[in-house]
Amino acid sequence: MTPVDWLGTVAGILTTIAYLPQVIKVWRSRSTRDVSMGMYAVLSAGITCWLAYGWILSIWPVIIANAVTLLLVGAVIAMKLRWG
Repeated sequence: MTPVDWLGTVAGILTTIAYLPQVIKVWRSRSTRDVSMGMYAVLSAGITCWLAYGWILSIWPVIIANAVTLLLVGAVIAMKLRWG
C-alpha cells in the first residue's frame, strides 16, 4: 500500500470508530431521546453516497470504512425507531 492508501485507511478507521461510543451509549441506556433522527437520516444518505463513490472507483478503504459506518449508523437509527 502507498502512503496515501495508508492515510485513507487510518482516516476511515478513525471516522468509523467515532460512531461506536454513540452506539454503545444508546444500547446500554435504551434511550434515544437526544438522538436527532434528521441528522442520522442525512448522515446515512451521505454515507451511502460515499459508499457508492468508493464502489464505482474501487477504492477499498472508502468502501470498507463507509460500509461499517453505515452499519453503525443504521444500528442507532434502528434503536431510535424501536425505543424512540
